[in-house]
Amino acid sequence: MTRKALVLFIIIPLIFVSVGAVFFVVWNKTSFFSSQTGKESESEKVPENNNEVIRSVYSLDTFIVNLADKGGRRFLRVTMDLELKDESLAGEIDKRLSQIRDSILMIIPTKRFEDINSVEGKIALSDEIMTKLNSFLKDGSITNIYFVEFVIQ
Repeated sequence: MTRKALVLFIIIPLIFVSVGAVFFVVWNKTSFFSSQTGKESESEKVPENNNEVIRSVYSLDTFIVNLADKGGRRFLRVTMDLELKDESLAGEIDKRLSQIRDSILMIIPTKRFEDINSVEGKIALSDEIMTKLNSFLKDGSITNIYFVEFVIQ
């Protein structure tokens, strides 16, 4: 092998690989430090309202439901978390889980795409579900419903 071939096939690719490796390491270090800086600033934030209470949340399993559109072609995949006014309510929710799921499954299929596609529609759906569930809970109440997943197809 000649010197020229040695340079072309071995040394030049080694230089490119080395430059790429250096770039990769520098890029990852800067990304790591910038993400760490962001996390520290988030954890050090003080809530604006000192009276803000962090409540416990009860996660429900995912619901997949047909919507009330013509032809039945659309369905909703939704996962919700229930914010509880009191932690003791979790025990009652465990006992009434079938009743809670049934209530939700009676409400959602009555909705059309147009009813729940907007933010206002999602808020109305959340309020309707919350009102229905609070109507039969005895040990406390649900203060909010968070949609963790909301996919319409």
